[in-house]
Amino acid sequence: MKKLKKNVILLIIFILIKVMVMQLTPKTVELLAPAGTWSAFEAAINAGADAVYLGGKHFNMRVHKNDFNFDDEQLKKAVAYAHENDVKLYVTLNNLISEEELPDLKNYLKYLEMIQPDAILVQDFSVIKLMNELEIKIPIHASIMMNIHNADAIETLKKYGITRVVISRELSLNEIKFLKQITDIETEYFIHGDMCISESGQCIHSGVLFGQSGNRGRCLKPCRWSYELHIDKNDYAEETGDNDESEYVDDAFMAGSFHRLALNDMCMYRNLPELINAGVYSFKIEGRMRPPEFIQRIVSTYRKAIDNYISDPTGYSIDEDEWQKLYDNRVRDFTTSFAFGQTTSEDIGWSGEREPKFFSKAIIEPSVDDSSAKAIFDNFKYEIKNESKPKLALRVATMESAKAAIDNEADIIYVGGESFRPLRAWTIKNFFEIIDYAHKRNKKIILNTPRTTYQRECSELKQLISKLEHFTSKFDGVMVSNLGSLKLIKDISTLPVQTDLSFNLFNHKAAEFLKDNGAVMAAASLELSYSQLKSLIENSKLPIEVVIHGAIESMICDHNFINMEYELNKWTEFNWYEDHYALKDESGEMHSLRIDQFGRNHIYFAKDLCLYKYLKHFKGAESLRIDAQLYSAEVVGLLTKIYKNAIDNEPSEEFFEELQKKSPRPLGIGVYKFQQSLNS
Repeated sequence: MKKLKKNVILLIIFILIKVMVMQLTPKTVELLAPAGTWSAFEAAINAGADAVYLGGKHFNMRVHKNDFNFDDEQLKKAVAYAHENDVKLYVTLNNLISEEELPDLKNYLKYLEMIQPDAILVQDFSVIKLMNELEIKIPIHASIMMNIHNADAIETLKKYGITRVVISRELSLNEIKFLKQITDIETEYFIHGDMCISESGQCIHSGVLFGQSGNRGRCLKPCRWSYELHIDKNDYAEETGDNDESEYVDDAFMAGSFHRLALNDMCMYRNLPELINAGVYSFKIEGRMRPPEFIQRIVSTYRKAIDNYISDPTGYSIDEDEWQKLYDNRVRDFTTSFAFGQTTSEDIGWSGEREPKFFSKAIIEPSVDDSSAKAIFDNFKYEIKNESKPKLALRVATMESAKAAIDNEADIIYVGGESFRPLRAWTIKNFFEIIDYAHKRNKKIILNTPRTTYQRECSELKQLISKLEHFTSKFDGVMVSNLGSLKLIKDISTLPVQTDLSFNLFNHKAAEFLKDNGAVMAAASLELSYSQLKSLIENSKLPIEVVIHGAIESMICDHNFINMEYELNKWTEFNWYEDHYALKDESGEMHSLRIDQFGRNHIYFAKDLCLYKYLKHFKGAESLRIDAQLYSAEVVGLLTKIYKNAIDNEPSEEFFEELQKKSPRPLGIGVYKFQQSLNS
C-alpha cells in the first residue's frame, strides 16, 4: 500500500514537472494578426502570422467604417486563402446582440458553418446558446469582452465547447500562468496595440451617452477625453440635498486638465520570453482598423523575435535595431499594463499629444426632462404586459440605509459587495443584524458580491458563504456579477442566485443561457433602449430586473488613479484614498470617482438615472431597482417612499419635485433618449 502511495506521488510530481517545463517548438506560440481589409489580410499572412482574425459586416467590435470588414463572399474567400497558406482564420462575432438582431444572427451562424472558419470569437452568451442549439461544430473562443478572470468562469465555458479564452488584460502573467495550470485551457493575450482603461465589457459610457455602445463595436472613446481632478463636494450634498455645482470651487481644482484615462498602447516586444513561459499560446495584435503597412511591420517584427527565442531560448537577446524601429513608429507611447503588476502614471498618455484621433467630445448628459425621451415614451401607448406588480429593490451601502429602505416598504435590499472608502466592508455581524431586521418585517435581504472576482475575492466569497450556511438566519439569495461567481455560488450553496448589470444582458437567448446555469433573475443592460428592453422582457423566460434610479457606473478600472496622480507612499499616505474625488470633463460635467476595498476605481455618470416620470412603462419587469450606494440614509428612505407610492398608485409631481430637491446629483434620463442602441 505504501509503495502504491509512493508511486502515485511520483506520478503527480512527474505530471507537474511536465506541465511546468514547457517544450518549445514552432507550434508553441501562435502569432495572431488583425485584418480589416483584404490588403491587410494578405499583409498579415505574408508577414508570417500563424492566424488572422477578422469580422463580417455585422456582429463584430469594429463597425465604424463601411469600407472595413468582410462581406459574406469575402469571408468565404478569406477562409479558403488562409487555409491554402496554412494559416488559421478566426471570425469575430464578439459584440452584444439585441433582440431584433437574433434572426439575422441565426442565418449568419449557418453561413459560417458552411464556410468553416477555424473558430468564432464571441462575447454574447446568445451566440453560445444558438451554436449549441443549431449544432454548429466550429470551435468557440471567449472574447476579451467577456472579462474572464477566474477559474470557475473558464470551467463553465468549457462545458459549452469553448476551447480558448482571451484572458482579462488586468491579470498579471503569474495569475495567467496559474489559471492555465488549473484549467488547462488555451489562452490568448493582447501583446500589442490600443488598450481600454476600463475592464473589458465593463464600460457603458459611450453606449449610454451617445447610443453607440462600445460593447457593440461603436465606442466613441470617452476615456480619451481630457479631465480635471476635483474633490467631490457631493459628499456634502448627500447630507444637505444641495446639488449646486458652485460647490466645485476653485480650491477644489487639482493639478490641471489632462488625459487622465488615456492608457498607452500595449507592447510586450521586450517581454516575449515571460509571455511564453506563462503558458500564453496565442499572441494577439490589436489593429483591425490599421492599414496594411502597419500590419506588415508589426507582424514581421514579432514573428522574427518569437522565432529567434523558440530556436535558441538560452541564447536569445532582444534585437535592439528591431526594437528601435518599433518604437520610432509607435502610435501612442507603450505600456505593459498589468502583466508585471500595478500600472503607474508612466502608463498614461497624460498630454494627449500622441492620440491618433478623437472620436467624440464631451457633451452635457441629457436631463430627466429631455424632450427626445419624452417623445419616445409618449409613442408607447401601452405598458409591458405583466399582470403582477413589480417588486421594489434597493442596493445600499450602510446598515442605516438598509433599515431606511425596509422602514419605507422596499421589498428587497441588496447588501455587501463593494464598499466605497471611507466606508468599510460589511461584516458577518452586520449581515446577521440586517437579515434579522428585514425578516421581522417580511422583507428580503440579498447578498451582493464583488463585480470582479480574482483569486482573492473568490476565496473570500467561498469562506463567507460556507460560514453563513451553518446559521439559521440566512440570506434570501445572492446577486453575482460574473460567470465565475455564478458557478461558485451554485456549487457551494442552495441559495437562489441572480445576475447583475455587468453581465450586459441584451437578449432573451442570453437570458436562457443564464437560466440554464442556475440564475433565477437577471438585470437588463443599461445600454438597451426602451423598445429593446421591452422586447427583452416580453421574450425572456427568465424574470428581468430593471434599474430605474440611481448613481450609475460608467466604467470600472483596476488602475489606481489617485496614486498615479500623486505617487503616494503606501505606508504613510494611504489616507488620501479615504477622500472622494470627481473627474470634470470638457463640457463641465462632474463624474464621481469611488475607490472600493479592493482598490478598484469606479467612475460614475454626472447625472443620476431617474425614470420616475415614466415608471408605468417599466411595470412589466419582475423587479425595479434603485442603485443607492452613493446615497445617505435620509435620501434612501425618501426614494423608497416615493417610488413605492408610484408603483402602488401613480407618479406625483409633488413627490418628483421633492426628489429633485434632495438628489445629491442632477437627474438624467440615461440611454432612454435614443430610439435604439445602434446595431452592430
